[in-house]
Amino acid sequence: MAARLLSEGIAGHSEDSPLVIWNRTVEKCLQFKSKFEGKNIVVASSAKEVVQSASITFSMLSTPAASRAVFDAEDGVLAGVTEGKAIVDCATLAEADMVRMSEAVENKNGRFLEAPVSGSKIPAAMGALIFLCAGSQELFEELESELGALKVMGKASHYFGPKVGLGTRAKLVVNSLMGTMLAAFGEGLALAESVGLDGDKMIEVISQGAIQSPIYALKGPKMLVKDHAPNFPLKHAHKDMKLASEMARTARVEYSVMQAAENLYLQAREDPEVNLADMDFSAVFETIHKKSDSDFSRRRP
Repeated sequence: MAARLLSEGIAGHSEDSPLVIWNRTVEKCLQFKSKFEGKNIVVASSAKEVVQSASITFSMLSTPAASRAVFDAEDGVLAGVTEGKAIVDCATLAEADMVRMSEAVENKNGRFLEAPVSGSKIPAAMGALIFLCAGSQELFEELESELGALKVMGKASHYFGPKVGLGTRAKLVVNSLMGTMLAAFGEGLALAESVGLDGDKMIEVISQGAIQSPIYALKGPKMLVKDHAPNFPLKHAHKDMKLASEMARTARVEYSVMQAAENLYLQAREDPEVNLADMDFSAVFETIHKKSDSDFSRRRP
């Protein structure tokens, strides 16, 4: 996302418009800066310094706990907010987290936009994320303008209204459906292999019918050869599905299928024999195989 802001001239192209960055692991900032020689990139010493230095700050953290730690720290995000500062949070958190941050920023006369994204590493690099937004409509429209940051980082942006939390609700629906679909697809592939069907052929069959899906076409061939290089780590997929299950429970909506899929991801995440948590969420396929009489002899190395 930061690279898109640089490549599209939103920030870092002159002395007057630096791209100010900070990460809990400073080496990541230094590695990023080294890739873009000639760009005006400033590595800040804290999240507070980023907010103080920039009119608009984008935040993307991995978990609710990480987000709280960075937001509430003495040198964190909130400490840098003054009148007019804008905070855009792109993480997938609990709705209550987004509401709390929004209220805290607005209490200091800042602006807040909830903007979790649909899409992982490759869409981010291509500027093809989908932003699911709620909060300050003025800030959304500013970022969605012809030369706005959302335009260069994403292929689509959706505004759900001024009530913060609606963007998170939309994101949890999307991610819970994605996780459930991939778990079901994994079970279908395991079943196909176990009854003597060729996995590649079945992926081709699925791609030609009404149940075709880009995620099946992308993940299926990799699952068959145990390629789970992380684009969306399984531990984060499970975190999102757990949050979605809690949302469904609170809304009193039937969610037994989603709950079963979430349980599979939980088992994969907690597998004591192999670290699936840091692999791509497609690694749930390994847990499905473990629980099945799948024919491992047919799996290619």
